[in-house]
Amino acid sequence: MAPKPTKAEKKIAYDAKLCKLLEEYTQILVVNADNVGSNQLQNIRRGLRGDSIVLMGKNTMMKRSVRMHAESTGNNVYLSLIPLLVGNVGLIFTKGDLKEVSEEVAKYKVGAPARVGLVAPIDVVVPPGNTGLDPSQTSFFQVLNIPTKINKGTVEIITPVELIKKGDKVGSSEAALLSKLGIRPFSYGLVVLSVYDNGSVFSPEVLDLTEDDLVEKFAVGVSMVTALSLAISYPTLAAAPHMFINAYKNVLSVAIETDYSFPEADKVKEYLKDPSKFAVAAVAAPAAGTGGAPAAAAAKEEEKKEEPAEESDDDMGFSLFD
Repeated sequence: MAPKPTKAEKKIAYDAKLCKLLEEYTQILVVNADNVGSNQLQNIRRGLRGDSIVLMGKNTMMKRSVRMHAESTGNNVYLSLIPLLVGNVGLIFTKGDLKEVSEEVAKYKVGAPARVGLVAPIDVVVPPGNTGLDPSQTSFFQVLNIPTKINKGTVEIITPVELIKKGDKVGSSEAALLSKLGIRPFSYGLVVLSVYDNGSVFSPEVLDLTEDDLVEKFAVGVSMVTALSLAISYPTLAAAPHMFINAYKNVLSVAIETDYSFPEADKVKEYLKDPSKFAVAAVAAPAAGTGGAPAAAAAKEEEKKEEPAEESDDDMGFSLFD
């Protein structure tokens, strides 16, 4: 039988394993493992087997191993992982698509009862309906101010009640009531806190961005650059069209107020001298652009010409009154 490894040997083996993973993988998910059991963690390992490895450990050991690896390789990009190693966290090393791996991890959530002293991760609402409890159990509902009535020998909740708010601690009465009702309101699993990719660290929300979101954010950025450039009169590619248009407007205004002129200004001056030309241009533009009304009138005229004329009595060579 092989001798049991000492703590020092375990630390050395852990350092070697973590350093090896840092060398092989450039993508890491930092996950929170609160309330995750060993069986649940084993299922997650099996689900990610192939292109991902889950590594858990003490934060001090992980920080020490990351520092040692950064010093030995001279690659300080790994040091950006150290501030993320706070709380009950683990590391998922992967070579696959980060979004797909994150979605795969989210599948392994397990329902859990509300235990006393636990901080509620979500709001807990008790739905209305028959509870199946006998009338002697009404004390639980009275303590929590839940409106009830007795229906066919059982306690029935009349209206939905927000029993626990997100962030509040679960009390003994709330835990006992939820246990009696058979409600397991919470679900736990590995939660992605941060994403490390080739030295860059970002929030997991970035993985949910689509191409449309990126285009929208890019458009907002361009509009902000344009507004700033116009405000300080600094030429940029985004602001250039607006600057040219504004300059043309200024030159046109000067030409209208003075004797200076150019072809485009001549046309505007002509309109200003005779405003009735505006109305003529407005009528002519739709007609020239679509040819709708004149074309329809011409077609109707052609139809009338092609229709055969009705024969009269005189054309037949006799009259009905002859």
